[in-house]
Amino acid sequence: MPARDETRFGEPCWADLMTSDPDGAREFYGRLFGWTAVRSDLEGSEYVTFRRGDADVAGMAVQMPGSQAPDAWSTYLAVEDVDATTVAARAAGGQVLAEPMTIGSMGRMAIVSDPTGAAVGVWQPIDFNGFGVFGEVGSPVWHELNTLDYPAAVAFYETVFGWTPSVLSDTDEFRYSTIGAEGALVAGVFDASAHLPAGVPSHWQLYLGVADVSAAAALVTQLGGTVLHEPWESEFGTFARVSDRTGAMFVLGSVDQAATT
Repeated sequence: MPARDETRFGEPCWADLMTSDPDGAREFYGRLFGWTAVRSDLEGSEYVTFRRGDADVAGMAVQMPGSQAPDAWSTYLAVEDVDATTVAARAAGGQVLAEPMTIGSMGRMAIVSDPTGAAVGVWQPIDFNGFGVFGEVGSPVWHELNTLDYPAAVAFYETVFGWTPSVLSDTDEFRYSTIGAEGALVAGVFDASAHLPAGVPSHWQLYLGVADVSAAAALVTQLGGTVLHEPWESEFGTFARVSDRTGAMFVLGSVDQAATT
């Protein structure tokens, strides 16, 4: 497994699912990715960590009773100081949706939104750095910001999180930048202004790795999920956009197992 043993500030370090059906989610993701669910030992917490083997790969939280928020996956970016990051986010035109809080001895977190409306988590690690593995079957393989205002989004993340994006394409048809060190790219920013359906806001999108996208998409349907976009091929691999039983969306991405062993 390609273990993730260091924290690179400004980059994605964790993802978790907010769900109204925790029991169904355990079954769905357990059968789809081979994940096991481990309940938090923090008193009063219902938080669950999903593991692939011995590696932490994602988390799950339960919606509050009466919540009108849709079930969804969230991406978290690692920072050195969550309090300073929320101040910087406000100054750069963003909003703080959840003020900084301490999670036991694990770390400190907050939720902010960028000026285009995309929400993203902020994580200051103490004892918990985040993903134990990345880029492997059954683990996160990519994070993508789909934004309705590409220039504003890029400027925000450069200012607040210290990004130095690399431009992959800069045409009206396809405008995209990548984030991460050379040979260790982890995220991208997509100008989705001409692609998102009316009413769909800017958002972060999680990609989870599978060996066979078509087979995994078929299994999603068998497990009660939905295939939102049938598998497609690109120069970067095979992908399918899907959702789980309660509508939380994510993307299946192909992983070359020979390249990761």
